[in-house]
Amino acid sequence: MEKGVVLTRDMHTSGAMPPRFRRSSKRVWPVLAVLVLAALYLSTELAFLPLDSHRTQVHVPLHAAETLAKCQSLNVKPLAVPAPGFSSRSQSDRYEFGTKSVLIRNASIWTGLQDGMDVVHGDILLEQGIITAVGDVSSLADSNKDVTEIDAKGTWVTPGIVDVHSHIAVASSPSLEGANDANSLKGLALPWLRSLDGLNTHDASYVHSIAGGVTTSLILPGSADAIGGQAFAIKLRSTSERSPSSMLVDPPYGLNGTQVDYDIPPRWRHMKHACGENPSRVYSGTRMDTVWSYREAYEQARRIKTKQDEYCSKAIGGEWKGLGDFPEDLKWEALVDVLRGRVKVQTHCYEAVDFDAFVRLSNEFQFPVAAFHHAHEAYLVPDVLKRAYEHPPAVAVFAAFSRYKREGYRHSEFAPRILNDDGLKVVMKSDHPAIQSRWLLHEAQQAHYYGLPENVALASVTTNAAEVLGLEYRLGYIQGGYDADLVIWDSHPLALGATPLQVFIDGIPQLEVSFASKKNENQAAPVTPKFDEEAKAAVKYVGLPPLEPTPITSGGVLFRNVSSMWRRDENGVHPVFRARSAADEGVVLVSNGKIACVGSIGSCNTWVDEELHVVDLEGGSITPALVSAGSAIGLQEIALESSTSDGLVFDPLEGPIPGVLGKDSIIRAVDGLMFGTRDALLAYRSGVSTAVTSPISDGLLGGLSTHFSLGAKHQLEREAVLEDVTAVHVAVLHRAGGASVSTQIAALRRLLLGPYTGESGARFEAVVKGELPLVVEVKNADIIATLLKLKKEVEAASGVLMKMTLVGAAEAHLVAAELAAANVGVIVTPPRSFPFTWEGRRILHGPPVTEQSLITTLFAHGVTVGIGHQGVEEVPTMAGWAARNLRWDAAWASIDSRGSIGMADALTMATTNVEKLLGVTRKAFDSDMVATKGGELLSFEGKVVAVTSPRRRVVDLF
Repeated sequence: MEKGVVLTRDMHTSGAMPPRFRRSSKRVWPVLAVLVLAALYLSTELAFLPLDSHRTQVHVPLHAAETLAKCQSLNVKPLAVPAPGFSSRSQSDRYEFGTKSVLIRNASIWTGLQDGMDVVHGDILLEQGIITAVGDVSSLADSNKDVTEIDAKGTWVTPGIVDVHSHIAVASSPSLEGANDANSLKGLALPWLRSLDGLNTHDASYVHSIAGGVTTSLILPGSADAIGGQAFAIKLRSTSERSPSSMLVDPPYGLNGTQVDYDIPPRWRHMKHACGENPSRVYSGTRMDTVWSYREAYEQARRIKTKQDEYCSKAIGGEWKGLGDFPEDLKWEALVDVLRGRVKVQTHCYEAVDFDAFVRLSNEFQFPVAAFHHAHEAYLVPDVLKRAYEHPPAVAVFAAFSRYKREGYRHSEFAPRILNDDGLKVVMKSDHPAIQSRWLLHEAQQAHYYGLPENVALASVTTNAAEVLGLEYRLGYIQGGYDADLVIWDSHPLALGATPLQVFIDGIPQLEVSFASKKNENQAAPVTPKFDEEAKAAVKYVGLPPLEPTPITSGGVLFRNVSSMWRRDENGVHPVFRARSAADEGVVLVSNGKIACVGSIGSCNTWVDEELHVVDLEGGSITPALVSAGSAIGLQEIALESSTSDGLVFDPLEGPIPGVLGKDSIIRAVDGLMFGTRDALLAYRSGVSTAVTSPISDGLLGGLSTHFSLGAKHQLEREAVLEDVTAVHVAVLHRAGGASVSTQIAALRRLLLGPYTGESGARFEAVVKGELPLVVEVKNADIIATLLKLKKEVEAASGVLMKMTLVGAAEAHLVAAELAAANVGVIVTPPRSFPFTWEGRRILHGPPVTEQSLITTLFAHGVTVGIGHQGVEEVPTMAGWAARNLRWDAAWASIDSRGSIGMADALTMATTNVEKLLGVTRKAFDSDMVATKGGELLSFEGKVVAVTSPRRRVVDLF
């Protein structure tokens, strides 16, 4: 007979145990306490009192109280507010002792309330880690003598940025083998793993992301596994404890010193899933294998859940005899919680086939999906998402990052607006470090540019994101009782280059000094173009709308209402005119792609004929077309699909060169050019008309770059290839398991000093003679210094000045003066620095962390600077998608300079400087021009409507 408490139950009743252990307004603990005390008292088998013949004995085990409490709480879900009184708390659970109160006065406060339409002009009081008042807070502030006052001077204040998809601290930066805990390869379904257990507190990304206004991130395991493990939301600030646990926002019970309390609702947990190509590729399987792994795992969890429910039914009914221990398995308990609706399911999913499969899974096992992440095709199948169990998932997307793999091929920049129009909740996210979370707000800005409403764009990285994390009761809004996580911006948050003046996390200022611009300009949201027809076409053509322009090859094109015009020459870009007022209409007439007349409508009348095409720019601009550099655009369609790419060149330091090539061969990019790729055409439609591309290489010797038109249909078309060969490209980098840096330098020295044999020798001899530039991909300042010494050595031997250009050059600011003295220019890529690798870790963060950026430092020292792409540095070939954003990268360089780099300078960096540094010799006078409607090219107001090309004798209209 089991030892324990003995109770009786009337055999003629329905079996209900009096009293029933269920949640009600009364607490169950008094009853449970009596049971526990009774169990402790009755430590030996009892001598029972005589009972009536119609009653029987029920033996309650010692663990009865805990078991009954656990059973009653099994299906209790997290509440909108986790504990009574949370909203009225006077101190944050994350309060750091000694934190001073802060009063922000005279702010434009985007509260996040009323669907993001509520704006308050007033003050915010932060006390003990929470927001205590919003609006007129003078009476409260006067009572607090120890308060720091900040005059916002009318600038915008928003909730802190919330990133729902980040790998900060598990895929750490700088990237090191010993600091990468993003993916386990121990099996397809690993729900027992926890990102918290791999959280690196020394990741260089924290300060970088905070500088972009990011205060909270959901740290997800990687996507190599079908079920990668449990994710955790953290605040990015450093804590006094310095531990991962102390960074958790709202830890599930049982972590961070808390214990399970069955008498209050649980807190949200998160589980990472991944569909499609990632787990299929890693495990050499198929989508069928991945979906089966889900079903197998959830079936295991379902069986455990069923056993638990049956067990609890008996326990609550008093049927303790032979019942044993509560059925549970630590490996599967998190998936059981998914089935009980207590876990936010966050799912990496791209394509319609994967959404459909996962939605079926959610209905088969009856659990809701919090969000689909990446979700490149979600905008094409909104009705599929709406069939998900319980509610449609939110959709967490990129703005433009796409086509790096087949799954992302049909992505559309209009996806956020289309999803929002279909009633689905839109969230913008980073996938840090792929898109660094510091630039997460820029994702929302781009979505706004392409049509996402202003209130939704801001909500997509604040309120909507907080809701996806189940933290909307404390994050994502500015109102009393919420965490004091907020950002004071130097301009409207949706304005290009918006930068924090200050970032608060738990009421603690995170920027010791902010170097953001304090001019308080651009306090209104940009007036963005209309893209209604383009958005419709994206859906109509299932993500692949026609991108080819309408060519005008006969007759003239008259651009009216031109507010400004810029031209370029050998020395850079210069303004031609700016309209003094809206009534001061400028016109530009183009014939056969060449500008024929600039001035007023009257001065160009003699050129007008019956075949004239008239384009009203509505106050727009005409600007030199930009030049792409720093990616493999034109050599591939989909970066991670080898069959769509020119492929890698052979590295002479890593293996033998095939005999048919000959040991002294050198590869020409022009031989592998691909025209009409979607990245090329999208860049063309964004004002980037040409590119300089080198062969794809991961070794020392890259090959010979080429200059070509992104708008051409094929290589035989007129002026499709502008120059067959422009420069010799090499790369000197720290290579894991590859040739040492000293070996690479020795090989490069031999190539430069001879003997010169074959085509390779001829090209390097041309470099030594100053006829071709040597373009070196490099990051590290020490390697740059070695290259400058090598340049001097070669020049001493030849007696001729050698042309050298650096690409990347993350640490070039450390030797800026030496670069200027050696007349070595730099193509800065990415144009906004990030410490991807150890050799490039010593970056200049730029405003607001440092006053100078890499670009402004080089520019100030007189170094010739070109702007490359803000792509994915660890896979440079994946940057082709980013060519379309070159216009904004150039604008950002000017904004970050605080006035030292003007628009003309920024345009020069993205045009003539790129060509000069990469060996383009074509004359500037025959360069392409771009017409934008509604605003200038380097803005969120301008929409590209035409490219004029005197080389190709065409005006392409969009």
